[in-house]
Amino acid sequence: MASGADPSNPALDPDIEVPENPAYEFAEFGAGCFWGAELAFQRLVGYSQGHTPHPTYKLVCSGNTNHVEVVPVMFDPKLCPYTNLLSLFWSGIDPTSLSRQGVDEGAQYRSGIYYFNETQARLAREAKKLELNDKEVVTEILPAKRFYRAEEYHQQYLEKGGDKGHKESADKGCTDPIRCYG
Repeated sequence: MASGADPSNPALDPDIEVPENPAYEFAEFGAGCFWGAELAFQRLVGYSQGHTPHPTYKLVCSGNTNHVEVVPVMFDPKLCPYTNLLSLFWSGIDPTSLSRQGVDEGAQYRSGIYYFNETQARLAREAKKLELNDKEVVTEILPAKRFYRAEEYHQQYLEKGGDKGHKESADKGCTDPIRCYG
C-alpha cells in the first residue's frame, strides 16, 4: 500500500492508493470463495464492491452489503502481463454461474474483474469476449472500489490446512488441484 495508508485499517482505495513502485499496478479479482483464488494468486484476501464500510465476514454473508470476496494483486506488468492474470482468473472460475462458484452460493461469490485503469478494463472486456463461445458469461467487469482486508483467520487459509487440517502447497510450479475447503 502507498505510504499514506492508515496501517490500522489495511484497505486499498483505488482513488488514493498507488503501488510504492511506480512500475507496478494493482488488479483485483472475485472468483468465488477467496481461499482458492488466494492460493492461486498468493495474495491476501478481503472484500470489495460493497457499500458498507469495514465489513466483516458475517456482514458480507448476510447478503446486505453487496461485497464480493476478492483477491487483490500487485504485479509488475513487465514481468507478468495483466493478460496472464486474466488467463489464471478465467481458468479458475465458471463464468456462466451467477452469484455462485462450485458449492458456494451467494452474491459475495459472484465472479468479477475489478479494474484500476482503462487498459485493464479494455483487456478484461476483450478476454470476456473470448470466453463467450456461445455461453452467457455473467462475470462482471467494473471499476475497483475500496478493498477491506478479511479477518486474519481467512488469510492463507488453505495453506494453513483449512478446516480439515490438509495443508495445500503454494509453492511455485505446484500443480496439485486446489481443494477449496482444505
